[in-house]
Amino acid sequence: MGKNSEEIMEINLISDTVTKPTPPMLEAMMSAKVGDNVLGQDPTVRDLERKMSQLFGKEAAIFCPSGTMTNQIAVNLNTQPGDLIAGHKECHIYHYEVGGVAALSGVTMHLLDGEGGKFSVDRMDIPEDDGLHTSTLKMICLENTVNRLGGVCWSMEEMMRISRYCKDENLICHLDGARVYNAIVEKGYKALEVGCLFDTISICLSKGLGAPVGSVLLGTEKQISEAVKIRKRWGGGMRQSGYLAAAGIYALDHHVDRLREDHEKAKALGKVLRDLPCILSVADVETNIVIFCVCEEVLSVKAFTRKLADVGIRISNMGGGTLRMVTHLDFTDDMMDYTVRVLKSFAAI
Repeated sequence: MGKNSEEIMEINLISDTVTKPTPPMLEAMMSAKVGDNVLGQDPTVRDLERKMSQLFGKEAAIFCPSGTMTNQIAVNLNTQPGDLIAGHKECHIYHYEVGGVAALSGVTMHLLDGEGGKFSVDRMDIPEDDGLHTSTLKMICLENTVNRLGGVCWSMEEMMRISRYCKDENLICHLDGARVYNAIVEKGYKALEVGCLFDTISICLSKGLGAPVGSVLLGTEKQISEAVKIRKRWGGGMRQSGYLAAAGIYALDHHVDRLREDHEKAKALGKVLRDLPCILSVADVETNIVIFCVCEEVLSVKAFTRKLADVGIRISNMGGGTLRMVTHLDFTDDMMDYTVRVLKSFAAI
């Protein structure tokens, strides 16, 4: 497919964070009632926090600028310097939060193996605390869905096993649920079912749900009261943030069920990629993330991404020969058709 074969469309599949507010979401934002949220006086933020805590059956919630902040507050709340937390070796907290667990909370991360970004209580290989040389494990973190491994979902049974283990071992169980609504839609479990399994939960509103900014941390009233202080300490206090919270409320009310459309498109893209001779492998597609590797003997990563960019399609280079496409609210049916035509044209390479 050459540049002149049809009009070039500008398509951004780098992430589901690239979306813009829809006109109805913008209207909800502009009509929001606001106040100074640092002083606890923004009614729309309070509405969002109340809504989220009720949906997941938690006592309280706090609205923050990002999922990184909500994850890091959860770690800080539940640990002391020198402690150990555990998570999968591909988890977001380890790869994409700039060493926050060490820099902000002084804790060490123990990395776990397991297929698809998931680990089993039977194979966690946690070092025993000898009271002298080793750190004390305080917290286990799950990511659902698993970003780096293709939007893989944890099953309810898998999450329940980890939750029971944490309760038995007196450990904090934290969910990095940046895309938990993708998992809820795909797997069919309920938010309340998820909520009862975890001590703290981080949920992003600005990924598949399509809000422009913001994440929410859920926990007990005591935890969230302390989280307010930590957010302030780390510069996350926002004043009239009800304008942003209104977008989150709109997203929860209108953009959850439509996540199925993103999943269908991602699965279709995965199928097209599997049929191309220049593609070495495609990870199983469960939700809205397509992870794949090109066959360097046929076409290099650089050449593949450049050829896509030449016709207006931008995707992520994850490193190590791995590429990623993420479908989202702004990826229209016309864009999907265009992308499929472009990819199929690669069969001639």
